[in-house]
Amino acid sequence: MLKISDLDLLAIKNSNNKAILQLLYKNKKLTKQEISKVLNISIPTVTHNINALIEEGIVREAGVADSTGGRKPVVIEFIPDARYAFGAELSNKGLRLILTNLCSDIIEDCSFDLPEKNNISAMMTILKEEIEHILHKRHIDENKVLGVGLAIHGVVDEESLFVKLAPNINLKDYSFKMYEDWFDFPIYMENESNAAALAESILGVAKSFRNMVYVSIQRGVGCGIVIQDYVYKGKNRRAGEFGHMTVVVDGMQCNCGKKGCWEMYASEKALIDMRNKFGDREVTSISDIFAEYQDGKAEAVKAVQEYIKYLAIGLQNIILILDPHYIILGGSISKYADLFLDELNRKVFIPNSFYSENDTKIIISKLKENASVLGASLLPLQHIFFTDNKII
Repeated sequence: MLKISDLDLLAIKNSNNKAILQLLYKNKKLTKQEISKVLNISIPTVTHNINALIEEGIVREAGVADSTGGRKPVVIEFIPDARYAFGAELSNKGLRLILTNLCSDIIEDCSFDLPEKNNISAMMTILKEEIEHILHKRHIDENKVLGVGLAIHGVVDEESLFVKLAPNINLKDYSFKMYEDWFDFPIYMENESNAAALAESILGVAKSFRNMVYVSIQRGVGCGIVIQDYVYKGKNRRAGEFGHMTVVVDGMQCNCGKKGCWEMYASEKALIDMRNKFGDREVTSISDIFAEYQDGKAEAVKAVQEYIKYLAIGLQNIILILDPHYIILGGSISKYADLFLDELNRKVFIPNSFYSENDTKIIISKLKENASVLGASLLPLQHIFFTDNKII
């Protein structure tokens, strides 16, 4: 297996190299003088580190910048296709796999149904075979792959590759450690909401947000919490499981074992159930519901109004507990959130003594349903190029 100690090719043996890589990752193109000024290190030190990164094929010279006088400074740019990463999202909808370059451009994207009885070993076999197929198809050497990140809907211990609980895929106390030897590059793991928060902070609307909560609404509901540029996970990695806070006492039975969980009233499935409760004709997707909603059909309007009521309750609790600068609505529901965001804001920010709409902004995800899988693909980059758990 490829290990960090073997990656002389990455030339990241000191903090200056990491700092330069982070800066170029964010800005794509900079002169040595600009790097020196931002990082407060000498031009000779910058030159030494840049030369090492050029030798390893991570960055390159890209012409010269304009200058008011004297010798024009050379521009250094990040090479997107110097390395690659895989990201995979495992949910009750199935397995989604993407290949990205260092700029997180999605190069390959494929999805698969879960094997019968959620056979994880069979799923990992599919994952391995598809990765091999993509590498062969794209003529990519395995040495150029930084790793594969897994985003899993559940409570995970990313350090030991252990899933403590993933009720929506019927997984409990399951180790992925055995699969490390299946690949010639490292495996990384993260809770899907945390992965989505990471992606939204680096690639999406939250690039400048130091404190925010990403609310992932799909078949379930989960949250990724970012505090002072760090993804907060809690002592037992359960931070952000707001989908299982009680919003209705003795309410509907949740598959976690509790009753009245927010997930039972604010998930994609919850909205579908609400719509089917009000209408004679059954629908099976939220796209159908919002098409009806836009047409003003009574059953859809009633369902969305009831859905907003429960969604607002959970968001109010998050605001009172965490007091974030921003809440980002993500997941499958985010594709339609602009249709009800104004009404949601009215419900969340009812007149009260504690907070107002100026204190916390509710924003729709830019990455939408891609956030979790893109976050998974960022895990190898975060581990190798940057400081663990800190937003790049």
